[in-house]
Amino acid sequence: MAQPPRRHTSAIERAESLFKSVTTKPVEEAPKASRPAIPVGKETVSVRLDRDVLAHFQEDGPGWQERINAALRQAAGLS
Repeated sequence: MAQPPRRHTSAIERAESLFKSVTTKPVEEAPKASRPAIPVGKETVSVRLDRDVLAHFQEDGPGWQERINAALRQAAGLS
């Protein structure tokens, strides 16, 4: 005669079994990114500039990097 499957006999085993069944989530695939993780924008670079050129842009205070960028865009005909 076939015997029924063994069931947990101790309360601890039964509690662990119930806990695992409640807390285990099915693995879901991560959602696909609809756009690039890093937006197209500015890129960090290292440029060697003459001291007097750097001093010219820095003399007006903060924002000197943006002013250099604007000057380069104008020189390249991009703005």
